[in-house]
Amino acid sequence: MTSQILSARVRCVNPPPPHRPPDAALAASEVIELLEVLWERGRDAASPAPVSSSQLRVLYILERDEGINLRGLGELLGSAPSSVSRLCDRLQALGFVERTPSQASRRELELWLTPRGRRYLQDLRERREKALLTAIAAMPPSTRKALVEGLAGFRDAVAETMPARDRAADRSARSA
Repeated sequence: MTSQILSARVRCVNPPPPHRPPDAALAASEVIELLEVLWERGRDAASPAPVSSSQLRVLYILERDEGINLRGLGELLGSAPSSVSRLCDRLQALGFVERTPSQASRRELELWLTPRGRRYLQDLRERREKALLTAIAAMPPSTRKALVEGLAGFRDAVAETMPARDRAADRSARSA
């Protein structure tokens, strides 16, 4: 069933080149939906235990900001301390996260990725990259070149228009 959805989406994503911003936004939206399908496949195959999008975001942040405390993680996620604690509880139960007492304050806990959590992220990235490479390899060279140029322009435009407070959170998502 997923392949039927993917096939239908691929047909929708191949309209003539967008010339107006609304056309480009529609094409980008369709591509995002396709990427979500690919990303979900990679996430489901990377581990027998399901990891939610929120939990995955936590793993990315912990990979980048090793030893962050719950308060700092909550600020990056824009979540309440109780929600962040529950997210970490679930990740710790999966063996992906470890909590250790802080060197700076006995009242705080530091959060760390475990070797199992690192392997999960590595496997996930490898599966996602493989899926992307397969799709991109099927494209004609001129289309691949246009994709690279278009994505670079899109990335730069987002960086210019994104509020400063969101840029820090975006860096954590970029490692996906």
